Amino acid sequence: MAPRPAEGSGPGRRPIAQRQRRGSESPAARHREGRCRAASGGGSRRRPPAAGSRLRRRPIATAAAAAAARQGFRPAGSRGAAHPGGPRRRHGDGFQNGGTIGILQKIFGSITTADGSALVKLGNTTVVCGVKAELAAPAVDSANKGYIVPNVELPSLCSTKFRSGPPGEEAQAASQFIADVIENSQIIAKEDLCIANGKLAWVLYCDIICLDYDGNILDASAFALLAALKNVQLPSVTINEETGLSEVNLKQKNPLVIRKHPVATSFAIFDDTLLIVDPTAEEEDLASGTVTVVTDEEGRLCSVHKPGGSPLTGDKLQDCITRAITRHKEVKKLIDKVIKSIKPK
Repeated sequence: MAPRPAEGSGPGRRPIAQRQRRGSESPAARHREGRCRAASGGGSRRRPPAAGSRLRRRPIATAAAAAAARQGFRPAGSRGAAHPGGPRRRHGDGFQNGGTIGILQKIFGSITTADGSALVKLGNTTVVCGVKAELAAPAVDSANKGYIVPNVELPSLCSTKFRSGPPGEEAQAASQFIADVIENSQIIAKEDLCIANGKLAWVLYCDIICLDYDGNILDASAFALLAALKNVQLPSVTINEETGLSEVNLKQKNPLVIRKHPVATSFAIFDDTLLIVDPTAEEEDLASGTVTVVTDEEGRLCSVHKPGGSPLTGDKLQDCITRAITRHKEVKKLIDKVIKSIKPK
């Protein structure tokens, strides 16, 4: 009869001394050993969650980043990842070459917990917009109007330029810009948000979060807002005359009536003569000034935003407006193309 092998000497077993030594090691040492085995091709399997354990829900920004990753977008921080459709390019190349299809992409309904959402990738800048609808009493001085409350967030996850805490100056300026665009362009008539005069109206909270920052946040935010509003579906609401309470019918939903389609186009000014369309973060830092022109589908001027910097002549401003009208046609065509490609639920 063959001699019985000593304990710990069989195939696939470590010697007793080595197993005892591993039991006395610190967690950091065992973690380093596991990483070494994974690097050499013998990695360990991740332990599945215990039965009955509950997974923690991701915050909105993380869930939006995961949705972007599933669609092939590069999340913030992964600088070595390739962009879909080819190598990384600066923002303005797509517009100067005659189209924004290659650098501007939209995903409707990227946040399932929102009443409407869209993800926009403009060059290396990625922005997600989620719209939440709530019921509230209208203001006394505007009893037949609802509310639209925009908010732009530039968290620290999108760039090392920003820090955690209260919103910075750039985020506040972007929020005010979006509010001015909504008011001046009349993208939605606030009267359409009124359910019962003086009693009940819709409140649309439009949260715009930047996932990856590389300049031109105003254009990307305006695109995301427009796309998200076109994705909103509001349930039917009636007021019971006997009880005076509101009754919501979730089975019957209606889209928002989009009156206008404002599109923003930003320019970086160099030496008071050279204009670069859709600048990156580096170009914005080097420029002597910036200007953003907002136009609608009828070619009318909705807003001109110029936060200081070097002056701009009338001829150059007219040139910016002409280029903005041309870009609006391209963006509008892209939005219509994406909407037609979405299958109805």
